Amino acid sequence: MICDLHCHTKLSDGSLGIEDIISQAKRTGIECLSITDHDTMASFSRAEVLGQREGVKILRGVELSAWDKDRNSKVHILCYAPQKPDRLEGLCLKSCEIRKACSKEMIDKVMSKYPITLESILKHTTASKSIFKQHIMRALIDYGYALEFYGELDRELFNPKIGSCYVEREYPDVNFVIDLIHTARGVAVMAHPAQYDNIELLEELAKKGKIDGVEIGHYSADENYRKELGAIADRYELIRTGGSDFHGLYNSVPTHLGSELTAQEEVDRIIKLAAKKD
Repeated sequence: MICDLHCHTKLSDGSLGIEDIISQAKRTGIECLSITDHDTMASFSRAEVLGQREGVKILRGVELSAWDKDRNSKVHILCYAPQKPDRLEGLCLKSCEIRKACSKEMIDKVMSKYPITLESILKHTTASKSIFKQHIMRALIDYGYALEFYGELDRELFNPKIGSCYVEREYPDVNFVIDLIHTARGVAVMAHPAQYDNIELLEELAKKGKIDGVEIGHYSADENYRKELGAIADRYELIRTGGSDFHGLYNSVPTHLGSELTAQEEVDRIIKLAAKKD
């Protein structure tokens, strides 16, 4: 079975809707797909209906924002197959509110530099549960201040280290997020550790038996980093996942559905572990 367990739709920071994503997955030969929008589970019901129509198995998923307080850094946790998803709704709402507050501050800073309108940004967010920097960049592109999402202007405004308009706040503590995933009877997998340099945290969580798996197949991890992650997965018997992290027009690097995959036996482990939590 060809399985891509990480992609995004218009419900968060992707440019395509659920129907387009699933249709493209079918054309690509993907047999199992997880739509993992940021801090929202709004895709669940519709994705399952459309997946049945297209013959694509849908594994419920959501990418939850969290914070590593010891290292003062962001971390993303993928939750798969939650049996009680309603127990995650409050967390999703809280994280979306944090992101909206950050985005409002970033928008104010950008608008003080560039004469764009709030409406020019919000028109790109109509389906999303939050406002993302990609939506702000799209408005800047619309008005000719940039030609690309991840070029010089993006770096000047939104680079986490030097961006003049970048705003970040703490998300819920990673331990709390993982505990809540398990309360929701879901499977907790650390997303793309290379992206936020979370490898120390991964080992720490794995040693405590808190994390269920790790996303090794991701474009942010080079071969050596994947070997490190694989060694940790072997040491603690973690589930190994992979996914394209597809965002459509908003991709930060060229990536397409199916560019990174999860082995069927690992998907089976997720489903089996989730079932045990009942």
